[in-house]
Amino acid sequence: MSTTLTWQTTNATDVSIDGIGAVQPNGSQQVTPADSTTYHLVAKGAGGTQEATARVTVNAPPPPPPPTPSVTEEDLFGQNVKDVYFDYDSEAIRPDQQSAVQGDATFLNQHSNIQFTIEGHCDERGSTEYNLALGDRRANAVRNALTAAGVNASRIKTISYGKEKPFCTESNESCWQQNRRGHFVYSK
Repeated sequence: MSTTLTWQTTNATDVSIDGIGAVQPNGSQQVTPADSTTYHLVAKGAGGTQEATARVTVNAPPPPPPPTPSVTEEDLFGQNVKDVYFDYDSEAIRPDQQSAVQGDATFLNQHSNIQFTIEGHCDERGSTEYNLALGDRRANAVRNALTAAGVNASRIKTISYGKEKPFCTESNESCWQQNRRGHFVYSK
């Protein structure tokens, strides 16, 4: 960044500026200091010596912005693919879950190289065997809905955890509701 120093003297015969050297009694000069600098002018003549200073402040350029972390496909998957929730003792995709399925299908169709697993989960009620079978039906219901929406079935694995991996562990309906789901897991 450059700036212009301008000066005027009267009856001076010898004018100099520190860092520049001898200059005309009146004039201007462009300067480009790397750091903040104080320019010191000395003007001498028959009437004596006069001095003046001018401070030029150089601000450091702002640091470059930090590199934006690249969002990985796995991050995008986690941000965009939503679990699908089920009613008690049911593997039918609820009407209020259709938009989640459609959103998942849209994202997955736009990212056709992503492989993933749908985990079927149940709440704690019922036998282990019954819930494993129900979890399997839930995972397959989600897979079937996605393939009907154009997602290639070869990209989808399913597994049932029944009631073995609860998301929430309280014994009440709001908690059980969170556990009755088809949960998506990105495959690395």
